[in-house]
Amino acid sequence: MQLADGVRTWPEEREKNLNVQILLLKQVQYVPFIEEISVNSPEQQEGKSSHKGSHLIMCETRHSFSVISLTYQDGQEGSPSNPVGFNDQDYAQLRDTCLHTGSLFVDSTFPPNSQSLGDLPDLSSWREAQVEWLRPQEILKLQNITDEAVFILDGASRFDFSQGAVGNCWFLAAISALTFHKSVLGQVVPTEQSFENYAGIFHFRFWRFGEWVDVVVDDYLPVLDGTLLSVRSKGGIEFWVALLEKAYAKVCGSYADMNAGLPSEACKDFCGGINMIYELKDAHTAGHDDKLWLTLERATTSHAMICCGTAWKGDMLLNTVSRTGLVDGHAYTITGVTKVNCFGCDVKLVRLMNPWGKQEWSGKWSDKSSEWNRVSAEDQKKRNKREDGEFWMDLEDFCYYFQMLFICGENPSFIDRDVDCRWKYQIYQGSWVAGKSSGGDLNDYTFDQNPQYRIQVAEEVEAEKGERNVLFSLMQKPQRSRRSQSRFLPIGLSIFKVPPGTPEGHLEGVFFKNNKTVKDGQMYYYEREMTEFYSLEPGEYVVVPSTMRAYMNADFVLTVYFKFDTDLSPHDEDGHHNHTPVSPTIPTDKEEEPMEKDATILFERYARQDKLNARQLQKLLNENFPRGTWHNFSLDSCRSLIALMDKTRKMKMNISEFSALWEKIDKFKNLFQSSDTNRNRYLNKYELKKALSAAAMELSDETVDLLMYRYSDSAIMPYLSLNGFIPFMMRMDRMLNVFNENSGKHMHLSFEEWSHVFMYN
Repeated sequence: MQLADGVRTWPEEREKNLNVQILLLKQVQYVPFIEEISVNSPEQQEGKSSHKGSHLIMCETRHSFSVISLTYQDGQEGSPSNPVGFNDQDYAQLRDTCLHTGSLFVDSTFPPNSQSLGDLPDLSSWREAQVEWLRPQEILKLQNITDEAVFILDGASRFDFSQGAVGNCWFLAAISALTFHKSVLGQVVPTEQSFENYAGIFHFRFWRFGEWVDVVVDDYLPVLDGTLLSVRSKGGIEFWVALLEKAYAKVCGSYADMNAGLPSEACKDFCGGINMIYELKDAHTAGHDDKLWLTLERATTSHAMICCGTAWKGDMLLNTVSRTGLVDGHAYTITGVTKVNCFGCDVKLVRLMNPWGKQEWSGKWSDKSSEWNRVSAEDQKKRNKREDGEFWMDLEDFCYYFQMLFICGENPSFIDRDVDCRWKYQIYQGSWVAGKSSGGDLNDYTFDQNPQYRIQVAEEVEAEKGERNVLFSLMQKPQRSRRSQSRFLPIGLSIFKVPPGTPEGHLEGVFFKNNKTVKDGQMYYYEREMTEFYSLEPGEYVVVPSTMRAYMNADFVLTVYFKFDTDLSPHDEDGHHNHTPVSPTIPTDKEEEPMEKDATILFERYARQDKLNARQLQKLLNENFPRGTWHNFSLDSCRSLIALMDKTRKMKMNISEFSALWEKIDKFKNLFQSSDTNRNRYLNKYELKKALSAAAMELSDETVDLLMYRYSDSAIMPYLSLNGFIPFMMRMDRMLNVFNENSGKHMHLSFEEWSHVFMYN
């Protein structure tokens, strides 16, 4: 569901008639564990004061639990200490240039104009036209504030900001959770930045699909009616959150592209950790409260970021305020959990924060609730009577009024019984490519074409009885640069135990027919990310990420987490991984069989009464043409080929027409292979333009774009396979011949002649 301001809902689409069990469900897992710790009081968490408080489990951390990356060595590009420059921008270089020239930075890749603002749903076009882009000091001057602008004042706190007019409560709820985790906050928000030695440039870091990126922004911010349109500082002069929001808007495509989402998405981009989503409300059954409480305690002990969301009101995604004071379809941050003793009974309380910075719960245990008068003076110190958006609820009300719980931790400890254990992980980048490595689900005969990852579970990570020791996270990358336009495919993971003696390398289809998955059924998720936790015995396994249907195109990131109990280093003395899963395998290119040179032999083998119809031509091509992909020639393509060669207009192909076709197919096959510069067996628009030029067909970039859109194999990812390229080139060749036969630059055709060329040939 979407939280609107923000929670994203499941698509109505459901797959039917599959022999495998396909469950389109969110991942919900509970593992009992409990351990309480004493930390500081809620007042200290403002980041501005430091007096002691009572027994309370907070979300604050000063260091992260051990997790070792086997993918990035420290300092390697894409690692936390050396992030990749987003849009190839180098912060240090750009800043030095501005300081040297005495100019202020203006970001040409995310300019201060309506393009970066986008089409905000709650802002009319005439109001959007009134938006100004001002730098922080100009904003303060407009508001008659004489103080100087500051980046961060006395440390970052969840009380520093409140939401603006952008519908991104999901993102701001994640920022509130981030403020408790100083080490992660320092990675996302480089705190050495300030308005001293000022150049109008700032930078922030996000984990994006397997690697850290450094995002540069100028400090122009959208202002409407003298007030920041985006998130704003409660103190008026602090700008770290507004600039962080701008950097994330740049990653999303625009401010409007941040409208509606899930807090788990932003939390993932803040730390690159493990995301889990838990159902509340409808899952509120006997015993559920106890399991949920154990999960919350374990999450706070493991220093995870925790957010939650209320349900929509009816079918409308509107932020209406209910009679309880809660906002419908809205994201909140969980900032602490505690127990208080009320008349001899322990009451479990959850503390929440509204990113609006106001509008609080008005029920039991709220700021003004009489329940606080029934607890000890020590417990009463936990109550905060300010109208700042933060409040307490008891666990039962929390489960009833909230729909989803989102927890994101740097490692899987918060969903494991052993919070003190250590983890190592490996990240793989992969792709599903139609006709090459997109084989669909277990029901498809092409399933073995999917990417395969052979991993070894070593003795030192053997699970005790009932203990889970390996976690898989599969995340698909968006196929479009603008977040609001991204559509996710149904994705899933299949895990198989590899028996001893199985040959190394790529496993063929017979293996998957003869072996069962480790877990019964195959689950698919219409989500950016899916997570599955396993208890695996020592041995070798093959992990197969797949889409629910074959011939889908997408890139993905697969992360494998291993638990280990000994103090291991990620690299041995020779610089090699101590325990690295085997590299992924995809189907290798088979040696192409040569085309049959004698067209007459082929024609006589398939023709009936000296003619080939479309179905006979289809069978001939699919059985004899070395296509180079797993695409087959469609019946429609074969009808098109007959029409293009049909000079007698008999709607069938004779021997002379087929011989000419076979010669052209061989010619265009060679042209395709010479133009496929990256050898991926598909042509992008630049390779297509190269092929057209080689065939003496010079066309403008605009025309090539239009042709690629019209004839590409995919509307989402424009490319041409060899089987699409041949009918395309046949059409182009036919068009060029007709043009040349009719006096070069000008043609003189009757309507009947034109209709034959345009509609048939």
